[in-house]
Amino acid sequence: MPELTSSDSFIVEVKESKRQKEVGILLEKIRKLATSNAEEVVALRHHFHTFPERSWEEVETSKKVVDVLKGLGCTILKTGFGGTESGVVAELKGGKPGGCVALRADMDALPLQEENAVPYASQTPCVMHACGHDAHTAMLLGAAKILAEIRDELPGTVRFLFQPAEESGLRSGAKAMLDEGALDGVDSIGGLHVWSLAPTGTVLYRSGPVMAAADAWYLTIKGKGGHGSSPENAVDPTITAANLVLNLQAIVGREVSARETAVVSTGVVKAGETVFNIIPDSVTMNGTVRTFNPAVQDTLEAAIRRVIAGLCAAGRCEFELDYRRNLPATINDHAVTMTAKSVCEAMMGAENVKETELIMGSEDFSYFERKVPGTFFFLGTGNPEKGTNNPHHHPKFNVDDDALPAGAALLAGFAWARLTGEVRG
Repeated sequence: MPELTSSDSFIVEVKESKRQKEVGILLEKIRKLATSNAEEVVALRHHFHTFPERSWEEVETSKKVVDVLKGLGCTILKTGFGGTESGVVAELKGGKPGGCVALRADMDALPLQEENAVPYASQTPCVMHACGHDAHTAMLLGAAKILAEIRDELPGTVRFLFQPAEESGLRSGAKAMLDEGALDGVDSIGGLHVWSLAPTGTVLYRSGPVMAAADAWYLTIKGKGGHGSSPENAVDPTITAANLVLNLQAIVGREVSARETAVVSTGVVKAGETVFNIIPDSVTMNGTVRTFNPAVQDTLEAAIRRVIAGLCAAGRCEFELDYRRNLPATINDHAVTMTAKSVCEAMMGAENVKETELIMGSEDFSYFERKVPGTFFFLGTGNPEKGTNNPHHHPKFNVDDDALPAGAALLAGFAWARLTGEVRG
């Protein structure tokens, strides 16, 4: 290829400058469309908040999503996953040929009694949207509307995943959707989560590991019950349980590199009933393990099994252990994340886009990222004046509605940027 002359370089610079201007104009158009659609997105979020549905029960929510998507001219590819009527996959084809990018929102609520005194409070006893999935669903519908309005400028297809059962642990809605072909033909995927711990108007991102893998262990230690005055005639499982609580804490400190991040916690210890002078037959214990590196995850499971077996043998106890790898770590692709970061900076201002620290919570979006490159980022919704800075899964958790247009714009802008390849980090 011949070297560029100075005039050739000038022409290239002019063309790039022109294209950058066009990119900026379209991103601004997306932002304006999001603003103009704000009332509709807020109304949708309030509707979903008023009528929450628990994991694998999001039937009416799915029907509402389908109605909105059909009104936008989207093609409904599939409804109902995991043998239920919950979940929706739809597509919007652009006016030009190209690849396929997916956007995901989860839809399920939590078994919690709401304590917010708002007009749109949950009307279902002991069920509420305490993690912002109502906002996720509304923002993705808002993004779908924006993309439908710029359909002619889209080179490719946007697939919308409205996922059931993010809060369902082992019976993950993401895994069910993946197993049933929701990402077949998709090149990359993006998703966002509202974040009450960050101020409204900010965005958090991270390349590589961002949210932890979540393992759980369920243990029964079996001894031999007896009278508290004659422990020599019993096999006391409480001593083994007490030793185990302490010894589990040594695993991370002595078997995991200090350069890694890991947590082992015991959440439940139950022994005996209410009688003070009886040594119980058994102790039940449950706990969680959080890691980011699959090799560390393997190390911890093996060590926990070894320590349990050793202490039980030393204490003359038998045991039953159920160790479950509930969710893998959420690991963001670098290139896809840099696209999201650049779109967020263009729309929100670089000063409002920050790298997040590692988050020890988990997300089943991780299953999607095992299939295709993806990114999962966080939209700040914390506003103390509005009371939207309570932690997630709290009975007074709420979302700042002022953040919703930005979320819809960021999702739409990310999809457009991935399809066109015009915005890179």
